[in-house]
Amino acid sequence: MRILLAVVITGLSLGAGAQDGSVAGKIEAAMAGDIRTAAEVARDRNRKPAETLAFFQLTDDMRVLELLPGGGWYTKLLAPVLRDDGEFYVAIGTDNVQQNLVPQSGFEHIKVIDVEAEMLRTEPFGIRDVAAFEFGVTGLDLAVTFRNMHGYTMAGRASINAAVFESLRSGGLYGVIDHSLRHMEPMTSENQRRVDVVQIVKEVLAAGFELVDYSDLHYRPDDELRYEVGRASVTGNTDRFTLLFRKP
Repeated sequence: MRILLAVVITGLSLGAGAQDGSVAGKIEAAMAGDIRTAAEVARDRNRKPAETLAFFQLTDDMRVLELLPGGGWYTKLLAPVLRDDGEFYVAIGTDNVQQNLVPQSGFEHIKVIDVEAEMLRTEPFGIRDVAAFEFGVTGLDLAVTFRNMHGYTMAGRASINAAVFESLRSGGLYGVIDHSLRHMEPMTSENQRRVDVVQIVKEVLAAGFELVDYSDLHYRPDDELRYEVGRASVTGNTDRFTLLFRKP
């Protein structure tokens, strides 16, 4: 009986979200979208997308850029929210989104930016260096990237941050999430997909941004910050920093 009641309440809640014209309601409706897989839905509890996007001050009339969308986990949430009144761009590592998501009904409005920049893997950990480049769009309200900056060298991140800075309007926001590394710890095979939050803040400030705020939404006290984020004992429970910057 309790299980049945919970299912009914959940269904009513999702139905209400679908009818809610607010940003929160649109996010909730996107989270209930048929295009999302069961595996993607299972990550909602850990990734807290509604709270995260609220922290990034997302509104449905923004011009938004998602960097490195990968499999499109956040893309499937951002695109429906921005479909009617905003604009939505994706850039860098967009093959999956372009081939598998854009052709789907309701996602054809996604604008894919082809970045013309040399990206070379470096030894010994295969992280990427990126030459200076531009996105080719300006006046954006928000740029976001989720757990990606660890995959680039300091010089590569500098190129990305500079391109983001140029793409945003004055007052535009830049949201960054990544897996936490112990401060000043050298890179090893175990921590190569983590990055030092102090280093990231320093680099983004150097690009000209101001730090607006940070959040403990993705703080995980039992992550020892020692192991590869894909380890069975860590995956799904990594400590992640959540930062919001503004272009002056």
